[in-house]
Amino acid sequence: MAGREADAGGARLRLGVNIDHVATVRNARGGAVPDPVRAARLAQEAGADGITAHLREDRRHISDADIDALMSELSLPLNLEMAATPEMQAIALRHRPHAVCLVPERREERTTEGGLEVAREENRLAHFIAPLAEAGCRVSIFIAADRAQVEAARRIGAQVVELHTGAYCDAHAEGRFERRDAELERLREMSRLAHDLGLEVHAGHGLTYDTVAPVAAFPELAELNIGHFLIGEAIFRGLTPAIGEMRRLMDAARLPQG
Repeated sequence: MAGREADAGGARLRLGVNIDHVATVRNARGGAVPDPVRAARLAQEAGADGITAHLREDRRHISDADIDALMSELSLPLNLEMAATPEMQAIALRHRPHAVCLVPERREERTTEGGLEVAREENRLAHFIAPLAEAGCRVSIFIAADRAQVEAARRIGAQVVELHTGAYCDAHAEGRFERRDAELERLREMSRLAHDLGLEVHAGHGLTYDTVAPVAAFPELAELNIGHFLIGEAIFRGLTPAIGEMRRLMDAARLPQG
């Protein structure tokens, strides 16, 4: 994703704000409010470097009309999350967003439960992403922090991997701190591996104010994508302050220590 200028002393970690759950609230009642495009504009003012939206096959939150509006009205880069299906490929090729992030998707899940299985589907996924890359979309694969998946993502021609931080965040929330630390180390190791293989490294899923700093400190990381927590926090403090605090914590994590 095209980021802002690097801060003096090091690369600035980019923040992609996922606006899916603004649409979730809207769809709970129907109608036009709250408007995800308005949320995207506020996110930009608050320091976001890009907007992420997941167009699910069942359209449970973001709709086709939302993608149309974001593409026509948004000045920030759009990261379109989607399943690796012919329908979604056609939508992405029609819109040609800045980035396409392939994610696993099951109708019965509440949220994305794990990373995409790349290692067992290399041939299919390599053919799937080729037209997207040719159309100028930056192709990202949302994967578990697993060596086999990172290496497979590189082999199929992805430009970016986004590491699933859910297990780390869940362990923290449940007070399983030994497990949390192990998951954090796994994320750190796979960030290094992906970077060494020439992939751009992103991360996201479940990150909060309490969990973001250790991940943001990874020097190989270029971008975090955060949504659900920020939309929830916005209920209490407003969207602009909620994003601003996340931006502050991310920037502080990149400051030299000592």
